[in-house]
Amino acid sequence: MAGPGAYSFGDEERKEVLDVLESGYLSRYGSLDDPKFKHKVYSLEQEFANYLGSRHAIANSSGTGSLFISLLALGLQEGDEVLVPGYTFVASIGSIIYSRATPVLVEVDESLTIDPTDLESKITEKTKAIMPVHMLGNPCDMDAIMDIAKRHSLFVIEDGCQAAGGSFKGKKLGTFGDIGAFSLNQHKNIAAGSGGIIVTDDDALHQRAFAISDQGHMPNRSGKEVGNRSLVGLNFQMNELSGAVALAQARKLEGMLQVLREKKRQLKGYIEEANISGLSFRKINDVDGECATMLTVIFDTKEMAKKVSEQLGNMPLSESGWHVYSNMEQIIEHKTPTKNWSAQGKFTHAGDLPKTDDILSRCVNVSVGVVDGGLGSAFGINIHSSDNDIKKVASRVIEVCKSI
Repeated sequence: MAGPGAYSFGDEERKEVLDVLESGYLSRYGSLDDPKFKHKVYSLEQEFANYLGSRHAIANSSGTGSLFISLLALGLQEGDEVLVPGYTFVASIGSIIYSRATPVLVEVDESLTIDPTDLESKITEKTKAIMPVHMLGNPCDMDAIMDIAKRHSLFVIEDGCQAAGGSFKGKKLGTFGDIGAFSLNQHKNIAAGSGGIIVTDDDALHQRAFAISDQGHMPNRSGKEVGNRSLVGLNFQMNELSGAVALAQARKLEGMLQVLREKKRQLKGYIEEANISGLSFRKINDVDGECATMLTVIFDTKEMAKKVSEQLGNMPLSESGWHVYSNMEQIIEHKTPTKNWSAQGKFTHAGDLPKTDDILSRCVNVSVGVVDGGLGSAFGINIHSSDNDIKKVASRVIEVCKSI
């Protein structure tokens, strides 16, 4: 089980890693004037920011860490509410809890991203931020979200962990809000084993986020420093080996997305030609900008979705573990390190989001670039699948749907 990045490992990654091993510098820090120091993490930050059109990027140890650091950098406090969709990975909600803020769950629509109408209805005097999640590589409706945020003076933290390289109306995801976060684990578009990247255009946010991730230091120190720390920080640094892999992967990203979009177009086209009744497809908010890592089929009934998924060796999205709010038992049961959790009573029961529950019960994923049983995409193709492979998968989907 892996994402398109992991499927695309090759000589480029090996070269970058060997470059680091031969240098002997495994920490991200060293003098840029020292030819022995290969500065892979620093180069990743510069190149990724440039690719997105962002002023700043900070590489760190995970996507979860990226979200947590972003929330802390915004200065959220206990009791502040953050609006987040009920269909996302548990890390989105967990990062809000650990920042001492309160997650308030919002419905998704048939794009499987946050529903702008329900989003606005959930705003209270305690609401301080929105965390839109570009789920399964599909961009959120950022026009609607940014309009709501502007009218209500709310921060926006973009969770782009599943959508590196995606865009909405020509603008890269992660660059709409105050700050954006990405994941680099094995299931993602850029795979470095583990890792994350934060992006922002705000100089002050960049400085705060960097300080939180590196013991209070100012951005891009070249080595040990004494004094001049801006705040009490933690340690979420990325090392040079992870940076080397991520750097090679990031340079492949645009090419990978082009391949995925073409393969998804073919796969969807074959299924559409079959004209199967009772079947439609997830709403894509920007066809040209989606990452195309998944083809999501929506059935008229949950019974049909269940039968089809079973025949394909898959599951409806409603059963996809810690990506669905009602399956997050550690959240529902308030299993936090301390008893004093500000979200007590805000998120308690399955069934809180009936629209989300209904949509997810009728959805089945067919993998295009992310093959992950946990996401309900154990069946499908990957970035290396041939035209013949695509036809076979489409034929199987058509066969199963027509037999039920």
